[in-house]
Amino acid sequence: MRAIRFKTFGDPSVLEVAKIAAPARSETTALVRIMAASINPSDVKNVAGAMKQTTLPRTPGRDFAGVVETGPAEWIGTAVWGTGGDTGFTRDGTHAEMIAVPVASLRRKPDTLSFDQAASVGVNYMAAWRGLQAAGLTAGETVLLIGAGGGVGGAAAQIARRLGARVIGAERQAPHPDAPILGIAEKLIVGAEDLPTEVRAATDGKGADVVFDLVGGIMFRTAVDSLALRGRLVEIAATGRREVSFDIADFYHNESRLFGIDTLKSDLTASARVLEALTPGFLAGDYRAAPIAEACGLGDVQDAYRKVAAGSAGRVVLQPQQ
Repeated sequence: MRAIRFKTFGDPSVLEVAKIAAPARSETTALVRIMAASINPSDVKNVAGAMKQTTLPRTPGRDFAGVVETGPAEWIGTAVWGTGGDTGFTRDGTHAEMIAVPVASLRRKPDTLSFDQAASVGVNYMAAWRGLQAAGLTAGETVLLIGAGGGVGGAAAQIARRLGARVIGAERQAPHPDAPILGIAEKLIVGAEDLPTEVRAATDGKGADVVFDLVGGIMFRTAVDSLALRGRLVEIAATGRREVSFDIADFYHNESRLFGIDTLKSDLTASARVLEALTPGFLAGDYRAAPIAEACGLGDVQDAYRKVAAGSAGRVVLQPQQ
């Protein structure tokens, strides 16, 4: 089969299309013919050597949608989708014609999504779902999304809306016109010099019940200061700064709580349970996949990775069967 491989870390020029043996199937695995696999920023970072756990040589890629080719009889020919925090790092990933996955991780692709769309859901919705679940967001509560215009922010906004929560978004600059946050946020705060004050003004002085900080690092103190009494803060990134400081007395007097979420800790099977929980929202039309900016074959992988590295608006998808 054809697969994208990298033997050394570096820029996208280290990626090559190679012919390798198809993965072997065992009693506990199934072989999936990959119809589409998105490229995530974490895939670009992985190839660049930013992920310490990655072993070489390796096929990158986390998200996929495809058709079960061999496996349990009841699954053969079924359209499935998946994502995994180990996939592309310590086991060969999805940027290939075939992948072997645990049978326990097989989940039916929602009929409302094309293969390209289904392959673009995984990482963003995984982070959003796990973050909001950890925080215990419920109907009637207010969630502040810092960095609301990105992929995880858009997914979190849609999940929060389905839960019946009130959504406030915050961004440094106006989001892309297609960003889901624009149609969901009750209030969108752009370029605020004092975000906590603006959040309290929008919540009758209360603050946000949940702050989902998609930026982290440089925004951490701002996020803490935006919390309501007994508010919950979720962190998934450390942009610009790995070490942060805050007033621990204020933190415990406010009875605040802090959660860290890392989708890399959820393997294919654990991630499948999240996709299963998300499926009703896609079938009902409450969730939508991010727009597809470009779809290309494996031969264009270097250019595709460069576009993702440059911050492409919309998802870039590989179609290995081209």
